[in-house]
Amino acid sequence: MSAPFAVISHYFPGLTEGQTRQLQALGPLYEDWNAKINVISRKDLDNFYIHHVLHSLAVAKVIEFAPGSRLIDVGTGGGFPGLPLAILFPQVEFLLVDSIGKKLKVVDDVAQQIGLANVRTRHTRAEDVKDIKFDFVLARAVAEAPKFYQFTKHLIARRTPVSNSLANGFLLLKGGDTLFDEFGDLDLFFKIYDLKDYFREEYFDTKKLVYVKAR
Repeated sequence: MSAPFAVISHYFPGLTEGQTRQLQALGPLYEDWNAKINVISRKDLDNFYIHHVLHSLAVAKVIEFAPGSRLIDVGTGGGFPGLPLAILFPQVEFLLVDSIGKKLKVVDDVAQQIGLANVRTRHTRAEDVKDIKFDFVLARAVAEAPKFYQFTKHLIARRTPVSNSLANGFLLLKGGDTLFDEFGDLDLFFKIYDLKDYFREEYFDTKKLVYVKAR
């Protein structure tokens, strides 16, 4: 890997030995899988720990999820941001959903090989998940906010036994310069975090994390 694992330990120095071992294992596992099916683009694979792992963990710079929280990663693809966050928060439940089944096979295999017990996957569309509610909806590079909100708002629990520093809602990793207009159309409280404020790598210059409070 051209982007070494050290970039993760630099920004997250409090990792346990187990978390370090799990995160270090991700690189070789995804390299192996990518040789079989196209899970990650070659460019991104060369910068795996910055473009995928650190980008996913950016969520943890804004909120530390309380034990017992439930999160759903919508359109997880190869498992991002859900898998890295599940490593960081072993006492939080994660459901990773995607409409492409072969990518979830990768996620299931990686989770099993590194011993993640707090991750489940489901081959489905988010609008068809109706049997469980969540504290937060996670997503990366999703559709425009109003459309995404409409087909995922039913996933948010209105009442929850856990207490987080942010009220239940959405945590969306996005890029671009028009986010205020996009999220302003929702008529909901939202806050945009610039990831360049947390990470010095050039990749994050235009990357944002958007928190949207559920109504």
